[in-house]
Amino acid sequence: MNKKEFEFILNEGEGQYIEFKESLNSYLSKEIVGFANASGGRIFLGINDNSEIKGVKITNKLKSQIQDIARNCDPTVFVELDEFENVLIININEGKNKPYACKEGFYLRVGPNSQKMKRDEIMSLAVKEGKIRFDEQICKDFSWKDFDEEKFEYYLKLAGISKILEREEILENLNLLTKDGFTNACVLFFAKRPSKYIRTSKVRCVHFEGEERIDILDKKEVDRGIVGNIEYAINYIKELVPVKFEIESLERKEYPEYPEEAYREAIINAIVHRDYFNGDEVAVEKLKDKIIVNNKGGLLFDEKDFGKKSEQRNRLIADLLSKTNYMEKVGTGINRIKNACNFNGNKFDFDFNEDDFFVTIYSNKKNVGKNVDKNVGKNVGKSERQRLILERVRKGLFNQREFALEVGVDTKTIERDVEKLKDKIEFVGSKKGGKWVLK
Repeated sequence: MNKKEFEFILNEGEGQYIEFKESLNSYLSKEIVGFANASGGRIFLGINDNSEIKGVKITNKLKSQIQDIARNCDPTVFVELDEFENVLIININEGKNKPYACKEGFYLRVGPNSQKMKRDEIMSLAVKEGKIRFDEQICKDFSWKDFDEEKFEYYLKLAGISKILEREEILENLNLLTKDGFTNACVLFFAKRPSKYIRTSKVRCVHFEGEERIDILDKKEVDRGIVGNIEYAINYIKELVPVKFEIESLERKEYPEYPEEAYREAIINAIVHRDYFNGDEVAVEKLKDKIIVNNKGGLLFDEKDFGKKSEQRNRLIADLLSKTNYMEKVGTGINRIKNACNFNGNKFDFDFNEDDFFVTIYSNKKNVGKNVDKNVGKNVGKSERQRLILERVRKGLFNQREFALEVGVDTKTIERDVEKLKDKIEFVGSKKGGKWVLK
């Protein structure tokens, strides 16, 4: 390990494959079996939870103690020790004889923590997996010619990862590139066209006219990689969700028909936790009275534990997204959907079987269409729209996308209206934080 790689790991912090420990303690055995039962990882002895280097005195006695701890796991876990300055690095490979236990019990690495599990749960997980996880398998056909540099740069920006290492070294540290080639997770994130190698990579977005899946108003299939698919699907639904605005003086309150946090989490969960070995693409559907998000991938645990525990089918994908704002905390998606719907007054359903998982969020009509600005209605004429735009700008309340939804036209129409009013209004400030004002 060189200094650049070491600094990269410090900056990256703890996660699915990295654990920091300030000193040797009784919890080390839990971390060792946790990594062995999962996908392997590294423990850095001499670094605290805040990524501060405290250092340890590296002696043969210390190394022997660590080997004894690993040897006393059941069955024995084989570890390799490396040093970097005054930090001792414990390398643990994924075990070939799962499940592993220490004297405190059975543990499994999930995100930045090792969680205690019952032996039957570990056995059940091992039986279900039976094969190497899809996202960690090597995609033999994928090569650098199909690697999308723009997607890679965008991900690094989202994850806050600085380019202190070369591209190949960053990918290796993110477990996306091995001596055998690129992993499927790398393809799903950074291929120019992921479906060329993984046919289940796409997301299907559909807008139906009525309350049943019959008459289609619009349909899009996107193949933009994990991050691009998530962003597209969220924005697709967002454009179709009506929002009611109540204006008191200069204060505006928004009441969406569907809470963005709920359908956002449903889409992310579907893409992250789907079974990429099987079936059709993730489906994101908007019907007249509900939103449905469906993916192939049943529960990995007993139904009675739904909402209480979390197991990751695609640990590498989850770990990569957890470094961005798209997954704020691993394992909280279901409760975030529930809380967002309850707060906004929406009913919801979770339906699952061995092969499928459905999230349905029902419309909340009571918050939409009541007491909306009386001057606004569907099919408003051009001159009336422009008059209303000037009125909204004067009040400091004009937003092009929101106004388009209210008057029932597309955003391009509103953009043309704004262009006609350029002699009367102007946009001041940054693109993200600015606003329209009267000249």
